[in-house]
Amino acid sequence: MRKCMIILSLIISSSAYAQKYEELSLTPPMGWNSWNTFQCNVSEKLVMETADIIASSGMKEAGYAYVVIDDCWMLKERDPKTGDLVADPAKFPHGMKALADYVHSKGLKFGLYNCAGTKTCAGYPGTRGFEYQDARYYASLGIDYLKFDWCNTEGINGEEAYTTMSKALRAASRPIVFSLCDWGTNKPWRWASHVGQLWRTTGDIGPYFDRGKTKEGWEPNSVMRNLDLNDTLNQYAGPGHWNDPDMLEVGNGMTESEDRTHFSIWCMMASPLIAGNDLRSMSPATKSILTNKEVIAIDQDSLGVQGFRYSNQDSLQTWFKPLKDGGWALCFLNRSLKVQKISYDWKTQVITDPVSHRQLDPASSVFKIFNLWTKKEQGNTSKELNAELPAHDVLMLRLTK
Repeated sequence: MRKCMIILSLIISSSAYAQKYEELSLTPPMGWNSWNTFQCNVSEKLVMETADIIASSGMKEAGYAYVVIDDCWMLKERDPKTGDLVADPAKFPHGMKALADYVHSKGLKFGLYNCAGTKTCAGYPGTRGFEYQDARYYASLGIDYLKFDWCNTEGINGEEAYTTMSKALRAASRPIVFSLCDWGTNKPWRWASHVGQLWRTTGDIGPYFDRGKTKEGWEPNSVMRNLDLNDTLNQYAGPGHWNDPDMLEVGNGMTESEDRTHFSIWCMMASPLIAGNDLRSMSPATKSILTNKEVIAIDQDSLGVQGFRYSNQDSLQTWFKPLKDGGWALCFLNRSLKVQKISYDWKTQVITDPVSHRQLDPASSVFKIFNLWTKKEQGNTSKELNAELPAHDVLMLRLTK
């Protein structure tokens, strides 16, 4: 009898954490979010135009699927009769259901934002106390993605709040990707693998490579700062549960080499790829970076291993990522302001990924080398690799047996 009670207890305990849709985001989600560029200046017109561009520019074919509206999409008060959230009719005159239908008509998916607290970060109605009602409302709209922030949460337990919302989404009976955005405050990587599909590991990012600048009274993190916060958490990432070092700043003011580096290292870390620029005015260079299918394939590799930093010498870092086909991705990252020389003797290095335990031993097997940005073959591992790497740039390679 006691044995049966123990088994029943384990089943109940397990089911309490098994509420999310496990089949979602088996590779890191890809899409676009309004916040980095537009903040509260969101509108129906903006979202429709963005969906049009994703569908027609090659971004959809490259894997970008989600069109997500961040904060400020609603009125300051809930509906006094129903308690539901209300889309701002000045910004979204045809309502959110019609907008979701439009995005879906383009073969894309639609996402919205709210907050675990009593109010969102911009002061709109939060979800605290309305979790199940809001989840039903989102399901009625047909949304596919929910970004859930962490403002105005004084006295609230993070694990409890996000678990409650996850259960509410499951109860609403619509598969919705759940993005936990608590900036790493509650260390969600330790407990959220059965709660959501991705979780923020960092504070908010800004369009700065290695040092943030004060912006409206606060200083967003740089790309390199968020890289450093995320790079030791590789053991927690995998299919259906991803570390999220925040959205992409590609096309938002950094140099082309810095944008390329930002995109490359996010792909090495199997990060969600959520563009944050104005797609309507992006340059050919920005589009080329965001749609590089060979680099995206590293991010979307089905083995689902987050790459790891192998070495760091004089601001020249070496990153490795094992791939499903037995190959590897390798990225040399120059964080300095000077040109760095690369001299890499393959035969003296045996690399072991600490998570998958895959091993790269070029001394026993020769690998072909493919440059993922020039898209050219670059010899093989039978000879030492020698190159010069400009400041704030990367050399990103794919190794294939």
